[in-house]
Amino acid sequence: MVENQKFNNEHLGEDEDFASMLEESWEKSENETITKGTIVAINDDTVLVDVGEKIEGRINIAEILDEEGKPKYKAGDELPIIITGNRNERPMISHQKAIRREKLKEKIAAFGEDYRDVVVEGVITKKNRGGYVIESEGLEYFMPKFMSALKEDAKNLGKTIKACIINIKPEDDTIVVSRKRFFELDNKVKKEGAAKLLEATEPLPGVVKKITSFGMFVEVDGVEGLVHYTEISYKGPVNPSKIYQEGDQVSVKAIAYDEEKKRLSLSIKATVDDPWREIENELEVGDAINVTVSNVEPYGAFVDLGNDIEGFLHISEISWDKNIKHPGEYLKSGQEIDVEVIEIDTKKRRLRVSLKKLLEKPFEQFMKTHKEGDVIKGAVATLTDFGAFIRIGAIDGLLHNEDAFWEKNGKCKEVMKEGDEVEVKIVKIDKDKERVSLSRKSLIASPAEDFAKNHQIDDSVIGKIRDIKDFGVFINLEDGIDALIRIEDLAPLKKEELNIGDEIEGVISLIDKENNKIRVSVRRLERKKEKESMKAFNSDDKMTLGDILKDQI
Repeated sequence: MVENQKFNNEHLGEDEDFASMLEESWEKSENETITKGTIVAINDDTVLVDVGEKIEGRINIAEILDEEGKPKYKAGDELPIIITGNRNERPMISHQKAIRREKLKEKIAAFGEDYRDVVVEGVITKKNRGGYVIESEGLEYFMPKFMSALKEDAKNLGKTIKACIINIKPEDDTIVVSRKRFFELDNKVKKEGAAKLLEATEPLPGVVKKITSFGMFVEVDGVEGLVHYTEISYKGPVNPSKIYQEGDQVSVKAIAYDEEKKRLSLSIKATVDDPWREIENELEVGDAINVTVSNVEPYGAFVDLGNDIEGFLHISEISWDKNIKHPGEYLKSGQEIDVEVIEIDTKKRRLRVSLKKLLEKPFEQFMKTHKEGDVIKGAVATLTDFGAFIRIGAIDGLLHNEDAFWEKNGKCKEVMKEGDEVEVKIVKIDKDKERVSLSRKSLIASPAEDFAKNHQIDDSVIGKIRDIKDFGVFINLEDGIDALIRIEDLAPLKKEELNIGDEIEGVISLIDKENNKIRVSVRRLERKKEKESMKAFNSDDKMTLGDILKDQI
């Protein structure tokens, strides 16, 4: 008893008045002695009890019901009660409090002097000025506030805690507990237990006690440690709730103890051989392997190699099709596929694989079925400032603005929309760069081709100067089409003497239907005129030299 009193003084402090600290907890208990009462009548919801001197009190019928909901007593039976006060000159009584008080007395008697540091696990049911009331197995314990290691919070009520018994007051039917003391003992046990577990070389059996989002708590030889979700499998971080349940038996190994946080770290994967060491010399980049899809995510899929290693298959490595919206369109969990290893980093424990590398490239398929000059139909896949990409099977060909329209300022995005079907001609296939160039205007008559229907070489035309360049002059003909007069074809005219808007007469020297080009020559016109003059000179109506000179004179 002297030893217990010394322990109490150490933990309550010399300046603490233990009696006043507990006063609120049992200030009413002095008059709440257990007595006997006689049941007078049992009604639907209340029981009338004679407490002596023909004074009747009432208790709720729930206090005398058994587990099946039937009354344990009948009228005339005696039962233990406690008078807790008076209301309107009628005594306030409780049968359940009397039962709990009797159980508490029995518990105190059973403890005797051997109660120190006995652990109690219960629920906080009440809070008063001095501390908290803890209920465990139908008994109530008192925990002083300064021994609770709890912050002032309404959420404390209903909380399940563990605490150690530090004092018993038989005369007041009170058992005092301390959560603070429990932590002291628990930390000591945990530290000693952790040291022992860390020395173990073989896997240790443990029981899953609690599963959280960051891992799970496992108890080994009475010591609880954390298995972080990264320490469950060599595959990488996993969700423990998908693999384990509370109460499961697991093999673990102690890997560290944090002195400051009093936390023991355990590992499940450390109990088996590291599979990354197995593949270090057995697997190389470029190897084709069979795997099982274990998980499908929006950004790719994880694949199981079958030896506790997972590889990652990025969405861009699933198919040559660049328009995959979700990997689930191609893969599902549990599906077996063949993939090619494209990266192995055993130090970072990273393995990347590719599915598309084992598939024939769409460009190779295209090459087998198409050639330059083919006329095909495709759908507009993408519109840009410089043209449009046309989807042809599984590849995209480029239709440049310049190849789509004969008009100089024509733009695909102004006349097309995604999904439109267009007819195009394959003008170039670049095997090395895997590019396909398309043309739309090659399937449409050029303005030069229409012009050729009504004009031919050496026809005389008149046009107005639209632009003057170093290499020649552009004129606009009456048909609304442009023609070029090169510098060498301007003679006898001089470029320096010409102005925009001036009219020039010449003859057609070139009509390029495919490239939509027309050239005009002034010099050729002059030669044409000379030939016509010579032709006239040599005609049947011959003129003498004297006639010509006469006309000139």
